[in-house]
Amino acid sequence: MSREKLPEGWGETEVGDIADVISGGTPKSGITENFAPSGEGIAWLTPADLSGYKNKFISHGARDLSTLGYSSCSAKLMPAGAILFSSRAPIGYVAVASNEISTNQGFKSFVFTNDIYPDYAYYYLRNIRHLAEEMGTGTTFKEISGSATKTLPFVIAPLAEQKIIAEKLDTLLAQVDSTKARLEQIPQILKRFRQAVLASVVCGKLSKNTGQWKTYLLKNICISISDGDHQAPPKSETGIPFLVISDVNKGQIDFENVSRWVPESYYESLKEIRKPFQNDILYTVTGSYGIPVIVNTTKPFCFQRHIAIIKPNSTFIDYKFLAFYLESPQIFKHASDVATGTAQKTVSLSSLRNFELSVPSLEEQHEIVRRVEQLFAYADTIEKQVNNALARVNSLTQSILAKAFRGELTAQWRAENPDLISGENSAAALLEKIKAERAASGGKKAARKKA
Repeated sequence: MSREKLPEGWGETEVGDIADVISGGTPKSGITENFAPSGEGIAWLTPADLSGYKNKFISHGARDLSTLGYSSCSAKLMPAGAILFSSRAPIGYVAVASNEISTNQGFKSFVFTNDIYPDYAYYYLRNIRHLAEEMGTGTTFKEISGSATKTLPFVIAPLAEQKIIAEKLDTLLAQVDSTKARLEQIPQILKRFRQAVLASVVCGKLSKNTGQWKTYLLKNICISISDGDHQAPPKSETGIPFLVISDVNKGQIDFENVSRWVPESYYESLKEIRKPFQNDILYTVTGSYGIPVIVNTTKPFCFQRHIAIIKPNSTFIDYKFLAFYLESPQIFKHASDVATGTAQKTVSLSSLRNFELSVPSLEEQHEIVRRVEQLFAYADTIEKQVNNALARVNSLTQSILAKAFRGELTAQWRAENPDLISGENSAAALLEKIKAERAASGGKKAARKKA
């Protein structure tokens, strides 16, 4: 139950005192006649239907039950307005039935009386999802039982205030969702911005002297271009890290997840052109080809043949300029054009060595690198701010829900409408009315029985 002091006119109880808790069922899955296309049979939900579902109301799941399937299992048809609450895999998905609907056994749904506004109950159950999760038991996956579900706390506001709370939450949470959607678009905008910056490296838009560029083959401005050993290296419990293509990601080498090592003697036996040194460039050539990464460590490592190693000649080319150039969309397109193979496309070493590059003077290269790094730092700053903002927005929904059910969103409304929260309109009176009606009905279930 709630430990916080409730606003004037509010009350609290347990879900089982004010709602029928309805479980679901599933017919035999191997019998196709038990099911019907979505919208053509008896509406039926599984928790998977609510995964990623953002709307408040739902009418059908991915498939319906046929009349045969419905009659052969324990699924129960609930009325429009029922609150659908997943009880396992995971606990706490919530939606409101927009029409008669049934569920599988992964739900413990609630059919409230007309004295509980469905939208209010929907938001309240979203607010206490963490409590339901804490009450779940099980090892493979947690589940909250029907008896435990009935003991979930439920805070009741006066009926008129329930509608006001739901309306305010509709407005506020729509604004939160809109803000989140706009923030989530920014990383893609920044990705396009970075690609545009890299494209500018190649086409000379970041250069002051575009007319003084010279065209070279990649092999002519590098000391060597090679790849990893084509023979499977010996394994070792410790020693030198051995990289596979998944360890080479955009912008960095992932040493933390390396799963294979080779003896130091193996590394020592490698030719110098296959030994990576600081400021060399690794370039993936198979599968996820076209990813350049600057070697920024002095520690020894080796790698599989799906990764090429490019050793720039500093007389002609700045290693950072070359890495930016190789990462550009123009060069990636060229790599895609020359890649061969069916199962996994590969950029051959001969093709890589013959990549054409237009290169300005070293002084101009240094200036281009400075400008690219400046622009990328600007984008990184924005991305960090966006991620921080998204984290705050993601916590904002729960914060707003918590405020709503502490009465903070409707404090002024209560002050202006004392008659609607007191006496026969109070939550205490409403709760007594609900209990009396349920007692008079003999606890009759609101779900439709089988014919």
